[in-house]
Amino acid sequence: MTTIYFFSGTGNTLWSARQLAAQLGARIGEPCELRSIGVEARAGRYAVSADAVVFLFPAYAYEPPPLVTRFIKKCRIDAPYAAALVTFGSSPGGSLARVQGLLRKKRIPSLYFGRVPTVENYIAIFGPPTEAKLRDRGAMQTRATEEAACAIAQRRVNKVPAFRPLSFVAFLFSAARRIFYHWYRVSKKTCTGCGICAKVCPVGAIRMHKGRPRFSAACEHCQGCLNWCPNNAINFGRINARTPRYHHPGVSLKEMLDAAGT
Repeated sequence: MTTIYFFSGTGNTLWSARQLAAQLGARIGEPCELRSIGVEARAGRYAVSADAVVFLFPAYAYEPPPLVTRFIKKCRIDAPYAAALVTFGSSPGGSLARVQGLLRKKRIPSLYFGRVPTVENYIAIFGPPTEAKLRDRGAMQTRATEEAACAIAQRRVNKVPAFRPLSFVAFLFSAARRIFYHWYRVSKKTCTGCGICAKVCPVGAIRMHKGRPRFSAACEHCQGCLNWCPNNAINFGRINARTPRYHHPGVSLKEMLDAAGT
């Protein structure tokens, strides 16, 4: 059994996790189990016993999402092999170095680390992706996911440099994240109170109150809420109702809701 833990807001990482599970199943003939880190953390499930454990997560400001870091720290791993794959739009920064340090403390005999380029989903800074970018980065993600599946099936091992030159940027983002949830704006005209934002949130940071979402400090700033809102009713920073949104074209809303455990 291979257990794949993932964290995903707009579907980039979920898509690679699903593809990885299918390809590993075909290559090694063993079942793969997908587990959402957000769901597992909320349920207090921090132990896993498997032939191999894989962590798949995005890079947020060149580091793993804080929840991913906390989860791996707490997780009790009984496995002879573990892998960590980071999905990223601009740069993975020191995200793998951070996770490498955490996994080495678990005394796992064999470790592998890989990078999976995806479409940049932080439209608050980078704007919505063009069609050309969707096509090119999608092809890169497909190839990188296939290469990672091959490496994990063969139980390859490697290591990444421990130096994290962009850790200061990550520190600033971590500090700002604690107040970002105050900056989300909900349109009274277009919000229908459907609750999709609360259901799709991978960490359960949104609660519905009188038909409107309320954001909490548990927010990881994945921005899945504003990207999956069917009416573009949630805005942030320069993102307004006219801003095109993004989610992985190969992942449906139902699949995201299922992944979030709702």
